[in-house]
Amino acid sequence: MASFFSFATLLILLACLALGAAYAWVLYGANKNLDQKLRNVLAAARTLAVATLAFLLFAPLVRRISHTPEKPVIVIANDNSISVKAIQPSGFDAKKYQQDLKQLADRLSEKYEVKTYSFGDSVKQGFSFTGNDQTSNGTALVSQLNDELLNRNVGAIIMASDGIFNRGGNPIYELNKIKAPVYTIAMGDTIPKRDVLIANVNYNNIVYLDNEFTLDVQMQAFESKGENVRLSVLENGKQVTEQSLSIGSASFVKDAQIKLKATKVGVHRYTVNVSEVKNEITIKNNSQTIFVEVIDGRQKVLLAAAGPHPDLATFKQAIELNKHYEVSTAIAEELESVDASKYSLVILYQLPTANYSATSLINKLKQQKVATWFVLGAQTNLQNFNQVQTQLNFARANGSLQEVFPYYENNFTAYNLNTDALKQLDGYDPLQIPFANLIIKGSYTAVLNQRIGKVNTQSPLLFFTEDNGKKNGFLIGEGIWKWKLEEAKNENAYPLVAELISKTVQYLSVKDDKRKFKVYTNKSTFEENENVVLNATLYNDAFEPVNASEVKIQIKNSEGKAYNYTFSKVGNAYQLDAGALPQGNYTYMASTSLGDKKYTANGAFYVNAVITEYQQTTANHQLLNTMAQQTQGKMYMPANLLNIVDDLEKSGQVKTITYEDRRYEEMINLKWIFAIILVLLTTEWFFRKRNGEA
Repeated sequence: MASFFSFATLLILLACLALGAAYAWVLYGANKNLDQKLRNVLAAARTLAVATLAFLLFAPLVRRISHTPEKPVIVIANDNSISVKAIQPSGFDAKKYQQDLKQLADRLSEKYEVKTYSFGDSVKQGFSFTGNDQTSNGTALVSQLNDELLNRNVGAIIMASDGIFNRGGNPIYELNKIKAPVYTIAMGDTIPKRDVLIANVNYNNIVYLDNEFTLDVQMQAFESKGENVRLSVLENGKQVTEQSLSIGSASFVKDAQIKLKATKVGVHRYTVNVSEVKNEITIKNNSQTIFVEVIDGRQKVLLAAAGPHPDLATFKQAIELNKHYEVSTAIAEELESVDASKYSLVILYQLPTANYSATSLINKLKQQKVATWFVLGAQTNLQNFNQVQTQLNFARANGSLQEVFPYYENNFTAYNLNTDALKQLDGYDPLQIPFANLIIKGSYTAVLNQRIGKVNTQSPLLFFTEDNGKKNGFLIGEGIWKWKLEEAKNENAYPLVAELISKTVQYLSVKDDKRKFKVYTNKSTFEENENVVLNATLYNDAFEPVNASEVKIQIKNSEGKAYNYTFSKVGNAYQLDAGALPQGNYTYMASTSLGDKKYTANGAFYVNAVITEYQQTTANHQLLNTMAQQTQGKMYMPANLLNIVDDLEKSGQVKTITYEDRRYEEMINLKWIFAIILVLLTTEWFFRKRNGEA
């Protein structure tokens, strides 16, 4: 403890002593009953007691300094992944290694604070030697140590691993954050083993029906020169292609492109397999299973018109640029036989007209809630048009036409158009629209507005509405073929017309999911060391999410074994963490109720085997040595790991750190001062009483 007094404090202290002395003089100065020497002693005691009490009234502070030593923290981490346990050099004694590692921890604990970890799929405290983890994530270990031991005195990190880190990247980039030497224990075997494997498969997980797609397969082979193997692909267990490969070197790599065709809608399981060779170290890496979802992305669009028109060709060409759309045309009498249910979108070009009301077709579109795009022009019968739909009304039409130019509505967000290309709108020819007062009932979303002459109006030219869950589009004007012709004049022009039509068709044809109960996974394939998470949503009649009801689900594997769960309520929805499931195909059926209505939802997913630990079987001791050298540590072989104890002592890097703690507190809190005051006053009282003083 140390005290510091400023000049002002010194003056206060002197004043307090003066006050104490004055008090003592008043009490003992004129007292003739006591011996002179005793009076002086008692006066001194009273002076000190009063001065101390007076000084404490000013709440003086004293500084306290304490020193706290902190032992160095030594981290010992063991790689518990499959490759460490399964692939070891000849002569390696796993039992002795485990005993030595535990002994290392015990011996270091005598002088240091030792923390032990195991890492692989995750990071866990304590040693585990099961060798069951199917990945090795060294970066996760270093990140967790950095979080847990922040601002701690980390003396050293001892990491036992084979240097094969197949998750999280290279941990060497994270080690500098801890600023401690790393001592590595080199596990595994650096001698390549005889092995053939599927190293990687690149593919698109979604393809379209009847399209070809490619699997980019990389096959590797080690110590298998002269062998012949077969590379095959199985679709849902049935072989679809095969090719022979000759291994021409001790370290062999072959990239093969395998073309397949999507012939059936659904999720397809493809197994890429390479045949085994004699005496290879493992056959678990000889195959990989992938999943490809085949969807029928081709949506049917109908162009319906009373007669031919150049605009129809412009629409058809623009829509067919997207290979997932199929365009049909119905003219005049063909309108009566149209099956509306076959189409995702119907474009009614200038219908109804005076000759073709198309009432039957329009009624079918309403009943089946097929998205409709109305294109109005000179041939449109506005009186009939007002009757066949309820969202637009043209009043005071006199049969004449007027020309309007397009300009882009900047607040439009339903889809994106090329920003630079929108400038081309200024050079397009005007469209011809019926001369009438346009009244729109309800809200709408405009893409293009009308410019009459040089005046930008707020009247829409191309816009969208929604009618009882059914999307409708409106283009008021004919002559869009002229826009296409304008683009053709300039070879550098952007195909804005095609983009405008294509994206409008795409927007109108996409159907909203109106199911009141949905259960889904965020992906179709999970790894077997990954938790399977399912989400569910339940809607009331107003399509508001609710979760008052209980949602149950049964998950079954391909053998029929069932797992029953109940969803947890999260916010206004539901979620289920089913944990890690064994490899295989799974289906699920979920059920719930709302009021007197019952709902069910089903689906499927697949749990894939993790073979990451078998895709590289040769230990990377060079990386371990680099990690040690860059941090001023050292690499050891398992047989010599106990040498780390002496080497740590000799290195001088592991030191106890003493932390100085400085704090200020009020002097009145010091108990020894109270004791002094008590002793002074008690002693004075005792001698006064003894000598007959009150």
